[in-house]
This record gives sequence, structure tokens and C-alpha cells, in this order.
Amino acid sequence: MGVQAFAQMKEKQPTSNNKTDNDFVNCVARALLKEVGGDWEVVVFEDESFNAFALPGSKIGVHTGLVSLVDNADQLAAVIGHEIGHVQAHHGNERMSQEMAVQQGLSITQAIFSPTSALGQSAMSALGLGYGVVLPFSRLHESEADIIGLRLMAQAGFNPRESVNLWIKMGQASEGQNLPEFMSTHPTSSTRIKDLEKNMPQALQTQQAAITAGKRLDCVK
Repeated sequence: MGVQAFAQMKEKQPTSNNKTDNDFVNCVARALLKEVGGDWEVVVFEDESFNAFALPGSKIGVHTGLVSLVDNADQLAAVIGHEIGHVQAHHGNERMSQEMAVQQGLSITQAIFSPTSALGQSAMSALGLGYGVVLPFSRLHESEADIIGLRLMAQAGFNPRESVNLWIKMGQASEGQNLPEFMSTHPTSSTRIKDLEKNMPQALQTQQAAITAGKRLDCVK
């Protein structure tokens, strides 16, 4: 279903032809994916929102708005690593199971074979494309993906400290648009930063081990 959802995205959403943006995104993504394994497809979509997403079926999408927002490869790695974290932790699978359980008498099999039906669209939205029309991940899922992403970017040799700078930028960019945390499924930027800082010493050790092992990154925006 992740493959189906991604195919629909490519049909409906224009993709970027900007070589610089595509090279930058693919350089960052490939460095992270070396730590994960598998044959992933990475696509840059023309969209001004500060967003990226990853889907089961080894699919990654990055919006041009996010490419413009980040200052460097490390900050982009924090976002892509976070989205890969959702897939690694099977958050979409968990959310889909919960969604199907609510709809009595309906099965995931029906959704798979009728992807354009109301049930199929509801199931696909549960995978998590990062759009306003899809179901948001829970605070627990978001926090877990943050830490997985932090570890992943450090393993690839990216600077984990830039994850904090990223969320500072995110908070500033969306100033006035954030709901109080108790009204939102997403942790506030300040909460995310505290959790990242708590896990930073280990992440920095992991990054140093990656550098010692000879991992060198040359992804330039």
C-alpha cells in the first residue's frame, strides 16, 4: 500500500526538475540509507511546505520548501532520518491496524484491493504522508522517530547537534501557527529539543565512531 500511495503522489504532485535540489536530497538520503539497507526510491516534490515523508515499501518524498528552509545537509538528515524512523518502527502499520479496528466489518484486505475507495484512502492516509489530509502520528510515535532519526544521522556521520538547530528553525518558521501541546498530537519544538539534548551525548559518540571509521560526507546545498 505504501507503493500504491507513492504512485498516487507522483501522479498528483509535480516533481522537481532542479538538479541542485535533487542532487542535494539524494546525497543526504543515500548516506542515511546506507545505514538502513534496501532499495529506496527518493523523490523531490514541488511543494512549499516544510515537509518530508517516508512510506513502507522503501519510498521517500521531500518537499522543495524543506530544501529551501534547511541550512545544511545535517539539518535535512535530521528530517529524513526522522521519517525513516517512522517506517523502521512500523508506526504506519500500527496506525493502520488501529484505523481498521475502528471500522467494524472492514478489513485491510478490502482496503488493499480497493485503494481508491473511501476505505482504501483512509488506510493509505494512516501510512503517513505528512499532508494535512492524512492522520497525524501520535506524540509517542513522533518522539520515538526523533530519537531513531538522531541515532541514524549520527551513524551516517552527520552532526546530530544540527537536529536541535533544525527544530529551532521549524519553531521560528511556524511561529503563531502552533497549537498548545496538550491540543496537538505533535510535541512542541521545545519538547523535542529537550528530548534530543537528553540523547545528544550518545549521538555525538556515535558520530565520532562513524568519522573514525572513515565515513565522510560531501553533500552540499
